Amino acid sequence: MSVRLLYIEDDREIGSFVCKHLEKQGYEVHWVTSGESALKAAAGCKLVILDVMLPGLDGFTVGQRLKKADPAVPILMLSARTSIDDKLQGLQFADDYLTKPFHPDELTARIEVLLRRSGAAGSEPVAVKHLLVYEQQNRVVNSTTGEEITLTGKQFHIFSYLLRHLGQIMTKEQIYEAVWGESFIEGDKTLMVHIRYLREKIELNPAAPEVIETVRGIGYRVRP
Repeated sequence: MSVRLLYIEDDREIGSFVCKHLEKQGYEVHWVTSGESALKAAAGCKLVILDVMLPGLDGFTVGQRLKKADPAVPILMLSARTSIDDKLQGLQFADDYLTKPFHPDELTARIEVLLRRSGAAGSEPVAVKHLLVYEQQNRVVNSTTGEEITLTGKQFHIFSYLLRHLGQIMTKEQIYEAVWGESFIEGDKTLMVHIRYLREKIELNPAAPEVIETVRGIGYRVRP
C-alpha cells in the first residue's frame, strides 16, 4: 500500500522533518536536494513535493520539466514566497501551492487530495478478513453483508495507518503521533478508547478481535 513520493528540498532540517512525518504516514519518500537530481529520480513516483528555492535549477524550472515529462503526476509546490504572482507562476504547472511555514497535517491532507484526484492512491480495495477497505475513498465495507461501515475520521486514520504497515507491530507512540501529530504521553488512554470503538464497528466479535490484534506491552497490528 506504500505510495512513493519524490520530495525536492535543499534545506536539511526541513527535509528531514518532512520525510520523517510522511514516512510515519506510511509513504515511501525519495528525498533529493537539487533540481538536477530530481529529474533523474522521478521515475516511479506518484507525486512530487517541490520546493521553489533550490540551488542550480530553480523550482519553477524543475516543475515545468517534470510536468512536461509526465503530465499525470501531481506536483505540490512548497514556498516561503507568498505573493500572488509567485503562486500564479507556480500554479501554471503545479497542482497545488502550499506556503511555508505549514503544519505537517495540512501537507499530508493536501497530498491525499492530490493522490485521490490522480487515482494514484489506488482504487482497488484492500481485503482484510471480512472487510474491504477503499483507502482513497475513506470507505470500509463488510464483504459478507455488503454494508458500509461508518468510521469517524480518527478511526479511519488509525485503521488506515495500521493497514499501511500491514503485519507490522506498531507501538502506541507511533500510532498516536501519526494520527494526532503530537507526542504520546505514557498513560494516556485516548488511543485505547479509539481502538475499542473502532473494534466495535469492524470486528465480528469485539471481545475476541481478529482484525486489530493487541500486542501486549507494545501496541497493535493488523495481520495480512
